[in-house]
Amino acid sequence: MPVNPIPVTAVGASRVQSAIQLASSRTGVDFDYLLGQAKLESGLRADAKAGTSSASGLYQFIEQSWLAVVKNHGAKHGLGWAADSIGRTAGGRLSVGDPATRQAILALRNDPATASLMAAEHASDNKAALEQTLDRDATGTDLYMAHFLGLGGAKKFLGAMESGSATTGAALFPAAARANRNVFYASNGQPRSLGEIYDRFSAKLGAAGSAALPAVQYAAQAFDAEGSTVITGGGQSMNDALAWASTALGKFRQASSGMPAGTQSAANLLRPTPDTARLAYMMLASMGA
Repeated sequence: MPVNPIPVTAVGASRVQSAIQLASSRTGVDFDYLLGQAKLESGLRADAKAGTSSASGLYQFIEQSWLAVVKNHGAKHGLGWAADSIGRTAGGRLSVGDPATRQAILALRNDPATASLMAAEHASDNKAALEQTLDRDATGTDLYMAHFLGLGGAKKFLGAMESGSATTGAALFPAAARANRNVFYASNGQPRSLGEIYDRFSAKLGAAGSAALPAVQYAAQAFDAEGSTVITGGGQSMNDALAWASTALGKFRQASSGMPAGTQSAANLLRPTPDTARLAYMMLASMGA
């Protein structure tokens, strides 16, 4: 079993977003959706902890959901030790026999790279299942409902909404409504309809997804424009890659004066520091994946 990961108490937004970009690249799940989900769930805080449940980390996975996604997808992302350690009790609950191993697996929820990969895999699973049930393409809001209510809950919610049911969300999901009153009830105490809940999530998800750090977006464009000079084939050395990254970042900084209003200061994220070196590495890795 690997050593327990160092607890993450404060992770920069650039590191978080580069981890989300890498997860998107490796799984094909939309970056804007993953970013929006993380902003809604944790405000992009890798160490976020819910006060009313076992939810923790960037994507606020509860313990059972986390164990399930790691069991199903961990091995393909280098977490075979974790996947192999997770079993089921006679009652069907996922469990880990060794307490230290269990704690190490749950602590991975606070690692941005692992959390983003598992969130993307979870979204991909939900997308396939929802599309089979709904007989249409699943939207980002559909996927968020599956994360929020579980797959079965999302199917129930979406099915009732699309059938034109007049029931309120609180009537359909009383337990979820008690734990998330601000979602299911308006400020005046009036219970929200299914459509109102769905539309609010859609608006919040769209607003959160559009709020990516401009520096990351512009850097990605610079990498895309310059990448073919180095990231071609498998024979390039690390020094070649670092030289290419330096050139791309330099060009980005030179072009920063042409960014839209409010994004100029974001160029500071790409100055040569340990954090920006990690960002460059993550973006290079995502393009090579």
